[in-house]
Amino acid sequence: MAPPVKLAVLGAGLIGKRHIKHVLDETTAELVAVVDPSPVGQAIASEVGVKWFSNFAEMVAAARPDGVIIATPNQIHVRNGFEAVEAGIPALIEKPIVDDIAAGERLVGMAEAKGVPLLTGHHRRHNPMMQKAKQIIESGKLGRILIVNAMFWLFKPEEYFDTPWRRERGAGPVFLNLIHDIDNLRYLFGDITAVQAIESNAVRGNAVEETAVILIEFKNGILGTASVSDSVVAPWSWEMTTGENPAYPKTEEACYMIGGTHGSLSVPSLNMWSNPGKRSWMEPFECYSAEVENEDPLILQIRQFCRVIRGEEAPLVSGREGLETLKVIDAVKRSAAAGQRISLI
Repeated sequence: MAPPVKLAVLGAGLIGKRHIKHVLDETTAELVAVVDPSPVGQAIASEVGVKWFSNFAEMVAAARPDGVIIATPNQIHVRNGFEAVEAGIPALIEKPIVDDIAAGERLVGMAEAKGVPLLTGHHRRHNPMMQKAKQIIESGKLGRILIVNAMFWLFKPEEYFDTPWRRERGAGPVFLNLIHDIDNLRYLFGDITAVQAIESNAVRGNAVEETAVILIEFKNGILGTASVSDSVVAPWSWEMTTGENPAYPKTEEACYMIGGTHGSLSVPSLNMWSNPGKRSWMEPFECYSAEVENEDPLILQIRQFCRVIRGEEAPLVSGREGLETLKVIDAVKRSAAAGQRISLI
């Protein structure tokens, strides 16, 4: 059995703490350091019994790991990413991989040129339910996929906005939340070639959007809609339907609906609807539910990161993939601002 892969976690905030816990619990990995300049980071490192460093350079000089998980604030992702690539250390960078498209191109290009694995933390692709949905779509059981609808509808309470940056541009649900759904759609259906979006801040009136509706064109001809709002009390979102994060109440509703010429699929239930005989709106339906074993996608992501570091497989969500998803979100924001369709090709 191969020895555990030595990992360091950069950033001891909310997601960093989750990564620290999962690395500690994972037998294929070993946590060797926490890198965070704050007293909280130092305290966590002491609590779990690993070395603490205030910055990347100190860590590399004293305890070079096999890989790093970068869970620092978004605006620091680029700097930490460059530090890892320049040191030749594989990195898993939390989403968004960068906060600037041009810098992302430079980072991803450098990693590809140097052959240093760079992964993006779009962990939902690792969810077994998502893997199964992709299998169903690619099996042809639904026929030719024509349309998809994705929903992120929920209510963020007023105290959520007591933190000032959450009321500013760039902190709305399109960038913070819909980016996950766009990545899921890209995983299931391929590249997105154009978007057209409209936004509103009619309720709170903050500088950031609270509701948005997006038309999506895929390279393979599939058409999609995505709607997002953090100002409605509703059960239709990944958070509320999948049970992936126990912090949210779980409902039995759907967040994605996928339509094909021979059947349709709802996610996350994996209910497949079809006509048992002739395809017609006059014919009865039959419904088949695919079964899948639940596993924490954050743990599966760490396991895959370890296999990538060992050279056993390619990243499920590469730095390039993360950048392409970010480009779609950037196009959505530009479309809403300009009031016109934005092409990505």
